[in-house]
Amino acid sequence: MVNLGVKLKDLSLKNPVMTASGTFGFGEEFEDFIDLSNLGGILVKGTTRHHREGNPYPRMAETPSGMINAVGLQNKGVENFCKEIYPRIKHYDTNILVNVSGSVIEDYVETAAMINELEHIPAIELNISCPNVKEGGMAFGTSCASAASVVKAVREVYKKHLMVKLSPNVTDITEIAKAVEAEGADSVSLINTLLGMAIDAETRKPLLSTVTGGLSGPAVKPVALRMVWQVFNAVNIPIVGLGGIMNAKDAIEFILAGATAIQIGTANFIDPQITEKVVVGIEDYMKRHNIQDINDLIGALQVQ
Repeated sequence: MVNLGVKLKDLSLKNPVMTASGTFGFGEEFEDFIDLSNLGGILVKGTTRHHREGNPYPRMAETPSGMINAVGLQNKGVENFCKEIYPRIKHYDTNILVNVSGSVIEDYVETAAMINELEHIPAIELNISCPNVKEGGMAFGTSCASAASVVKAVREVYKKHLMVKLSPNVTDITEIAKAVEAEGADSVSLINTLLGMAIDAETRKPLLSTVTGGLSGPAVKPVALRMVWQVFNAVNIPIVGLGGIMNAKDAIEFILAGATAIQIGTANFIDPQITEKVVVGIEDYMKRHNIQDINDLIGALQVQ
């Protein structure tokens, strides 16, 4: 019997497989396909202080080896989540994390404070890739100062596990990781989507209403792996790796690069049972290689 249990500091996971926010709804949508209790955790849809309609359609397009989206954080706001969604999902026998987003620091703080009161939500994932409207639309996560400021403010009101999701659209992701670690982040997740665009040559128009959007899927995996490895060698807090994980082999690669846990995103759209399959695949890999404890694989990349 192999041990698949991992710990993100104070947060215990029965296995390292989690879902990526925005690709798994609130978990309810997948109840007919998998047993949610078999997962280490689920990340529910991005949640903001107030209701958001999201961007105009079209806001999703397939690209070679991936997809590009500009959904725009469509959600009914944190009050609706607390009153309507939370009572329906709080019984899940897995870790439920809420992805928290905002356009100003005050939004993050108010949303985090409300979620802090929910007994069965042990952690939040702070999405600092959102545009800071007070800074001309620059994402919080693209500078050390702004990333640190939002994490510091949220840390003051949020008393449970604080995971910070890092943007790959930066010059040096290790500097951002160190900045959020210094302000109290308990873990970091990376990477968020890469900024990209798609064009229809026949119509000569962009495929997204917003022209640019976030690229995810297998195309981003090499970049994600590189960044996970770099951050693993730069910080002392646990890392959750994501970006193009389509199977157990991909998940193992992220763990070897330094990830304590992983998130599966785009693959959920292709195969709604992929998360459970990855859990089984990781266990099979460990048995084949005579590895008793998944923790022995974390950061075990052999660099000559």
